[in-house]
Amino acid sequence: MLKKISLVTMAVLYVVAGINHFIHPETYMKIMPSYLPWHSFLVSISGVIEIGLGLLLIPNRTRRFAVWGIIALLIAVFPANIQMALDYYHSHNPNLWIAILRLPIQVLLIWWAYIYRNYRLA
Repeated sequence: MLKKISLVTMAVLYVVAGINHFIHPETYMKIMPSYLPWHSFLVSISGVIEIGLGLLLIPNRTRRFAVWGIIALLIAVFPANIQMALDYYHSHNPNLWIAILRLPIQVLLIWWAYIYRNYRLA
């Protein structure tokens, strides 16, 4: 039962995070690495992907795809988290500790998704 609650929680968190890309796009635009093109498009498409993968976590037949998609997404957005930490460091932002904490949290999020790669809801 706890594993099912954890799965649904993860799905909801990804959907909400994806929706947030459209409610507060400026938050994501600020942490985009400068070497990436099309910042606005990338923020929007990553939001759509998060929503889609969150929804695909629920059905048994799409869960494995969603898990590997989430893992790939977390790896793909990791440079933005590094950029955020660097920007906070250089600007002496008092929230630098949050940006640094986000880096290992990415590993925990990958693990959280990975444990569901073969999980089947009853």
